[in-house]
Amino acid sequence: MAAIAAALAAVVVVTVTVAVGVGDTPVAMAATTTVTPAADTYVDSTAVNTNYGTSGQLGVDNSPVKRMFLRFDVSGLTETVTGARLRVHTDDVSGSESDNGGTFRSMSALGWAETGVTWSNQPAIDGATLGSLGAVARNGWYEVDVSGYVTGNGTFGIGVTSSSGNGADFDSRESGTTAPQLVITVGSSPSPTPTPTTSPGDPVLVGAGDIASSASGDTATANLLDGIPGTVFTAGDDAYPNGSASNFSSYYAPTWGRHKARTRPVPGNHEYVTSGASAYYAYFGSAAGDPAKGYYSYDLGNWHVVALNSNCSEVACSAGSTQERWLRSDLVASTKPCTFAYWHHPRFTSGANHAPDTTVAPLVQALYDNNADVIVTGHNHQYERFAPLNPGGQLDNTRGIRHFVIGTGGADLYSFGTILANSEVRNNSTFGVVKFTLHPNSYTWQFVPQAGKTFTDTGTTTCH
Repeated sequence: MAAIAAALAAVVVVTVTVAVGVGDTPVAMAATTTVTPAADTYVDSTAVNTNYGTSGQLGVDNSPVKRMFLRFDVSGLTETVTGARLRVHTDDVSGSESDNGGTFRSMSALGWAETGVTWSNQPAIDGATLGSLGAVARNGWYEVDVSGYVTGNGTFGIGVTSSSGNGADFDSRESGTTAPQLVITVGSSPSPTPTPTTSPGDPVLVGAGDIASSASGDTATANLLDGIPGTVFTAGDDAYPNGSASNFSSYYAPTWGRHKARTRPVPGNHEYVTSGASAYYAYFGSAAGDPAKGYYSYDLGNWHVVALNSNCSEVACSAGSTQERWLRSDLVASTKPCTFAYWHHPRFTSGANHAPDTTVAPLVQALYDNNADVIVTGHNHQYERFAPLNPGGQLDNTRGIRHFVIGTGGADLYSFGTILANSEVRNNSTFGVVKFTLHPNSYTWQFVPQAGKTFTDTGTTTCH
């Protein structure tokens, strides 16, 4: 195992990401270099003379005290470092989960050998705090931004402590593919040919979920829509508290209702508080699809857009259900190279109020099988963006679908709980909408915040 680990430590993986320019603006190219540790270990206060340097596990705890040490040797970088992330993976055994994944700090001591470190001679964890992890689940990836520390070639030491008596266990470099990773982004060189391609007339799809209530958030987001042309989507829970005709008349109609003619909605669970979501279907009419189904599709430019019904106790979502079979047939029949899907209940979310919803997994699988690009949901009242994922929630930069939770339409905002692996950006203090510009072979997203707020999130990804 030690020989394998030594080989892994020398492995450098380079991928390329593209920030798209518009018109004749040059495209910025960024390379991502992944480095595994040259050494890692942990110490245990109950075993003061024991060395764990060849263990497949790294522990952090406060009862008994365990401390974790990582050292990375970075070399061969020839361009400016623009970002760095430390990725660690929790062990896939019961007890690896914790309410505190630890506090990560830089270290001045860099000459230690993993096979020589014990509690009695451990190096000091004496540098600046780089970040911390909250609750962690077993068998998941978690990230800490270390951009302020890793700024170029060199040796970097990171020590991890925990204030919790319910400690976490991470995989060490001896674990192979789940070893810790230092992911370094470098470079920003112009390219004369913008790829993916864009054009001034590219269609826009803009919206959010969890929208209209007696509060004022829906007014703020409706004001944003006033200045953004294109097709409006809703990600469910359009009218609180029960999707009644009165709720639509009193709350939705005066705000988002002024964009009704260009809106393509999906229902949330609050719509179905009113039997059969009858008021929702009556309000939106044919734009909401067949009232017995609530799912439909349409095209925008080079994109096929699928609006689904995730109220699976009302309209089944299971493999082999009418909706799932329709989805697969619809995707096969589409001639568009890019696919966008939206519904209410998120398959992946770090929200504290609603857990990730496994009932929609067959819909995610069907979309993945047919190379879809984007899934948008709501339900948790916050904004969260994930990296491209496979149906199991693992990072997949080849075929993965990027998931967005956009529950920021106006209803009271929620807290975050356990942060899922591969969650890249989160905010729960800002109402807003997301504007998706659908280019011929890519898409650009932009979170547009309510007036007076500054949070935003933007990016571009190429279609599969």
